[in-house]
Amino acid sequence: MKIAHLILAHSAPAQLARLIGALEDPDACIFVHLDRKTDLAAFPFLTNGERMTLVADRVNVAWGAYSIVEATVRGFKAIARSGQDFDYVNLLSGADYPVRSGSEISDFFARNHGKNFMEYSPVHQDWQEAIPRITEYHLTNYHFAGKYLAQKWLNRLLHARKMPAGLEPVGRSQWMSLTMDAVRYVLEYLANHPEVVRFFKLTWAPDEMIFQTILYNSPFLPSLVNDNLRYIDWSKGQPSPKILTEEDLERVLASGKLYARKFDLARFPAVLDALDGAIRHRQP
Repeated sequence: MKIAHLILAHSAPAQLARLIGALEDPDACIFVHLDRKTDLAAFPFLTNGERMTLVADRVNVAWGAYSIVEATVRGFKAIARSGQDFDYVNLLSGADYPVRSGSEISDFFARNHGKNFMEYSPVHQDWQEAIPRITEYHLTNYHFAGKYLAQKWLNRLLHARKMPAGLEPVGRSQWMSLTMDAVRYVLEYLANHPEVVRFFKLTWAPDEMIFQTILYNSPFLPSLVNDNLRYIDWSKGQPSPKILTEEDLERVLASGKLYARKFDLARFPAVLDALDGAIRHRQP
């Protein structure tokens, strides 16, 4: 079971290096997209090799913008063009960390071969707070003077937007584990449906919706498992999840998930040490 881990990173070189080390496995390769704003000189370990690839065509990423989707798509393309026969593509951020060993992760995907793991809720039924993301115009992905005034007038003067191509919108967390066949389908779909790309470029936080929507409205629907395999604590009700510490370790390990987020090595290094120790303890 050959896995390509695609990491979207923008900071914290020591933490990224540790994540890459934790993911290393004979059955895994690492692909990293580093935000174009970030100085590559701070990441000397990101050198192309047999199991490590830096996505060359880097994107200047902005929070909530289509640029996050573009960074992911360029990572998907790098994996597809690598010439390697991957079974799964696993999307991570630089603040994630595995909860299981490389062999345990490989065994899980071997047992569940053909299934696609991602969170998805129908927007109009179960995620109604997201409706304005798709009915209103959002210029988050664009950079020009007066864009927020322009956005305001677009939404005053124009009719509400409607999903293109007859798509039913679904979404939630952007982090997912997809079969290589599903990734190829997404890339082909985006190439053949420029109207969908244009629509999501005007959508707030499209990274939490576009891939789920494409696959939900595709022949891959029966393969979807509504679980992104990540332990994430949203209990604080903030725009970002809770930073995990040692007090969360027992819940993380008992979750049955493959990965967890978010961690902060600079502030809470002990939890990663404890997590590494727990993983080693489970090894035969």
